[in-house]
Amino acid sequence: MGEAKHKRALHEKALKMSLPMKRARFNLYTMGTRNSRVPYFTEEVSWWSSHDEALLGMVSLDKVDGDYSWMILARDRIGRFRCAYPNVSIKDQAHAEKMLRVEMAKVITEGEIEKFGEQGDETNSPLNLFEVSTGQDPEKLHPYFKLLMEEKGREPARKVLQELALWLAPSDPHLVREFQTAGFDQRLWELFLWAALREFSYDVEQLEAPDFSCKSPKVEFTLEATTVAPSIQGALAEHPDPKTPIEIEKFNHDYMAIKFGSALTSKLGKKNAHGLHYWEREESKDRPFVIAIADFHKPSSMSQLGSMTYTQSALWRYLYGLHVKWRIEDDKVVIEEGDVEEHQFNGKKIPSNFFSLPLAENVSAVLFSNAGTIAKFDRMGVVAGFGADGYDYFRCGFRPDSDPNAVIGKAFVDDVRAEDYEEYWTQEIQVFHNPHAKHPLSVEHLMGASHHFIENGKLQSLMPDDAVLSSFTNIVKYTQVSGQ
Repeated sequence: MGEAKHKRALHEKALKMSLPMKRARFNLYTMGTRNSRVPYFTEEVSWWSSHDEALLGMVSLDKVDGDYSWMILARDRIGRFRCAYPNVSIKDQAHAEKMLRVEMAKVITEGEIEKFGEQGDETNSPLNLFEVSTGQDPEKLHPYFKLLMEEKGREPARKVLQELALWLAPSDPHLVREFQTAGFDQRLWELFLWAALREFSYDVEQLEAPDFSCKSPKVEFTLEATTVAPSIQGALAEHPDPKTPIEIEKFNHDYMAIKFGSALTSKLGKKNAHGLHYWEREESKDRPFVIAIADFHKPSSMSQLGSMTYTQSALWRYLYGLHVKWRIEDDKVVIEEGDVEEHQFNGKKIPSNFFSLPLAENVSAVLFSNAGTIAKFDRMGVVAGFGADGYDYFRCGFRPDSDPNAVIGKAFVDDVRAEDYEEYWTQEIQVFHNPHAKHPLSVEHLMGASHHFIENGKLQSLMPDDAVLSSFTNIVKYTQVSGQ
């Protein structure tokens, strides 16, 4: 009996050395850990950590055998959380959780957590995305990078970006330097895409070109990322400043369609040193090929939202060569579609309907999001529990309205710190499917995104319930008033 009491006391002490972890926080730490095949036969049921979060734990249900397994995760030499010690075939969840936490306590007590996490295949040492080299000219640091570095309210984004970079940087020696300087927008977009593709349950490999190879038991495809950048010369250097709905409509029809077209057609015609297009290269051959595009050409200011919040209609108009007009008739919305032949601005003219251009049949889809921004990384950090002290984060925007007579999305305001608030990397992603694709990409291959396609000559859309059309984030700083 004395031995049983002693054993029970040891177990109770061990259980005090770990605690439950919010799944969103666990997901951030393990963004690159999961294999795409695992969700098909296991279901994660609980998540744990040591008090200092040097160790993580996870319990899962085997959906085939009905028993449970657990694993302890620790940071490897690069700093990534990976499985360091698994156990399987446990009869129920309660026993699995108890065994996991006792084993975590043993590792903590032995005090060699860094050694425990070593995998033996690491090629780099830990890196810091925000560590500026001593030889870097401060004047060449990107203004948004400096904002991230200096603003306390941006702590959530810094934490998220640092965790994600641990997975990408070992294969990309230029990531840190380019993220800190002129390549900030492109690199932020790539980090966002990597996180979204991982959330879509793909194993994502970085390539020289295209940027990513995505594999799962469902499909394999490659993806090339590109951005719409400011024009500093030529016809588009004279930037309009649309304010009214009519001005924005004209801006999207011509100026913005040309901007999207320039970025997309440059990818369509690009060849490597061997004369091969993206889709002809070994990694892409006979597979779907996707171009992912984001608009960074006009940043936000204190008085105006960034262009990415209102330019998405220009993209589908250019991709399909279609325009949509609506009017109210007998209290109902009447929609009319028409063909668009070309877009022109300031003497520059391009044909519309990208998907009908020569070679475009090799592009399976164009992926778009207006969420590859610092604000997105801030919100994902807050959801994971890394909100900065003294700050609140409020998200305002529009979601789709299923009312057939709606002409604008449903407005919403969310408190990102609220206990029941949820957000995912894929919520704002839109996929425009090529009706002429040699290798089509199925809707099922990117579940959780919004999908657009041509059916019976009409543009159709499928959107999840939690889709977001556009949004912006208000960061509120609370200050102490003297005497209160």
